[in-house]
Amino acid sequence: MKTGSRAPSQNKVSALLLCIALLFFPAAGWPNTLPALEITQVSDAVFSAIGVTQAPAYENFGHNNNLSFILTSVGVVVVNGGDNELLAAALHREIRQRTELPVKWIINENGQGHAFLGNSYWAGQGVSIIAHEDAIAEMNHNGRAALARMQKRNKERATETAISLPTHSFGAADGQRYILQLGDTRIELIHFGEAHSPGDISVWLPAQRILIAGDIAFHQRLLGIFPDTDVAGWIDSFQLMAALQPKTIVPGHGRPTDLATLQRYTLGYLMFLRTEIIRILEEDGDLADAYAIDQSAYADLDTFDELAAKNAGRLYQMMEMDYF
Repeated sequence: MKTGSRAPSQNKVSALLLCIALLFFPAAGWPNTLPALEITQVSDAVFSAIGVTQAPAYENFGHNNNLSFILTSVGVVVVNGGDNELLAAALHREIRQRTELPVKWIINENGQGHAFLGNSYWAGQGVSIIAHEDAIAEMNHNGRAALARMQKRNKERATETAISLPTHSFGAADGQRYILQLGDTRIELIHFGEAHSPGDISVWLPAQRILIAGDIAFHQRLLGIFPDTDVAGWIDSFQLMAALQPKTIVPGHGRPTDLATLQRYTLGYLMFLRTEIIRILEEDGDLADAYAIDQSAYADLDTFDELAAKNAGRLYQMMEMDYF
């Protein structure tokens, strides 16, 4: 099993002080105090702090993805480290309001900043952190740039946030799965394949048929196609995920929902856009035609204005290279 580096001892001290300040002095005028997070109870043991469905900003503390946690008989498993130490500490405060048991594991759903930059807080608590090997490669490659963007956006709220890599990894040698067994709770970490960004993983609770899908699933906001997004792979990965037939799904962005909703807004959108690009290529169209695709069926989603045309243009450029 590959391992990353554990945070240095000074991170442990700063994270502990930060946690104490948030727990005991929330109204003392400390400038970095977070408001209580909006916690949705998914089941008796699964909770999620639902992020806004807009872009990360100073006003929302960078909380635009879902931060989930699972209570077991021996401890807590958290899905996503958070965008920064303040956000991680605020989530920890919410966990402590529900259990006195320690946080045992942090799962980073991928290598994006809002999934792993808060790791430095959790590492300071001595928590084990795990991610897919491809996500860790992404953290190593682009982590400093992600940290710099977060610091610029969050200003003084960036506090002591630093790069802290996962202590554990899994990947191809492990069959793209990793099992966490905590008491009688079985938690499966699954990499279904290429999707939104490198190393995307989902967290499956087979006994409850609950899937914390991560960025393989979006609704309420339009998904984004990045330079490293594999749309064809994402379609295949989504279909593999759907074969689990989860009863409830916590997506990467948006409130907990059912499979049919995500098939419409994630799989349906990807297939629609891909089909439209194929049509344009077969008709000898160009990039302007891609930008002009009528995506109004998805106009009710947040971030539509920011992402729709970019998605079409980017996918056209990707597929054009493969088409000829």
